[in-house]
Amino acid sequence: MNIIKIKDRQELDRKTPSMPWYVEKFINYKLPDLSPSSLLEYVRDYETFFSWLLAEGLSKGTTLREITLDELEKLHMDSIDNFRMFLATHPDHMNVKTTISRKLASLRSLFHYLSQIAEDEEFYPLLKRNVMAKVSIKRSHKPKDTAAKLEGKLLQEQEIDEFIRYINEDYGTDVATNKQAMYAYTLNRIRDTCIVSLILNSGLRVSEVVNMNVDDFDLKKKLLYVYRKGKNDDTFKTPVYFRTEAIRELQLYLNQRESQYKAPKREKALFLAIANGKKEGSRMTKRAIQEMVIKYAKRFGKPYLSVHKLRHSFATDYYLRNDLYKTQEQLGHASPETTQIYAHLTDRTMAEAIDRQKES
Repeated sequence: MNIIKIKDRQELDRKTPSMPWYVEKFINYKLPDLSPSSLLEYVRDYETFFSWLLAEGLSKGTTLREITLDELEKLHMDSIDNFRMFLATHPDHMNVKTTISRKLASLRSLFHYLSQIAEDEEFYPLLKRNVMAKVSIKRSHKPKDTAAKLEGKLLQEQEIDEFIRYINEDYGTDVATNKQAMYAYTLNRIRDTCIVSLILNSGLRVSEVVNMNVDDFDLKKKLLYVYRKGKNDDTFKTPVYFRTEAIRELQLYLNQRESQYKAPKREKALFLAIANGKKEGSRMTKRAIQEMVIKYAKRFGKPYLSVHKLRHSFATDYYLRNDLYKTQEQLGHASPETTQIYAHLTDRTMAEAIDRQKES
């Protein structure tokens, strides 16, 4: 089973009862088609919106559950514009444009369901007036725009090996006088090197890394078996190739996984961590891996690096050696349009390489 989906389903079941009844109805309607992770994002977006309605006095209720359909019908475009402004400027939110668009799209999905699909006992729509139908939502950036934003923020060519080597060898020198940091590094050096090497040599998403179990790879065939994003079939794992460069780190980590992290036999997770106060290792969390990468990236002199940018770094390097469709398959992209980001990035990379040759 997909561990992240299990946890997200549990969180979804916990949060949904605090929502108005019509949100529960919407979630149940979407449950067969969307993953628990996607639906949890919907509920979190609704939680933000309904909390804002209460704070602004746009509902007479005192809890989220008490916000009525009548109150949604009476919302003006000014209210939606004010909510958009709240998302963009409030210190506790300060969302980027793509996040704001996603939150508004979540609302539009709910309002569309209530006004066009769900019916009352008299066969009339639950929502008579849909203010969100008037809201224009700008779509995500085109691949060329995304590539422009990523330019200069990825590892290129020899930097991929240099970053892996830095984690494995040089980080300890930089934190030698910090006993706490040095202790954590000594404990986790081989594991951390393995995780970063695996991402930089396969392009895995962080969720795919988190979900991996000890029996999910074949070293001889250089194959990993992962739950791909967007696929709800928990009975099938997609085979993903990894490059030879990651084998050594994987073998080193496997040799110490059980002894270093005191892994109980029941624990199948590949990557483990020992939580404070615990004696046995358990599956690493998504946040732990993200924070781990940021920690090393800052010391490496590239504070803008993240787990996802490591994936982008692999993809750019992979695309230089392969074609669009092989890259799409390797990364698990649903659409080739997403993969076109790397075509734009590699155009710039190749142009820079030619310039360097001319200078030399």
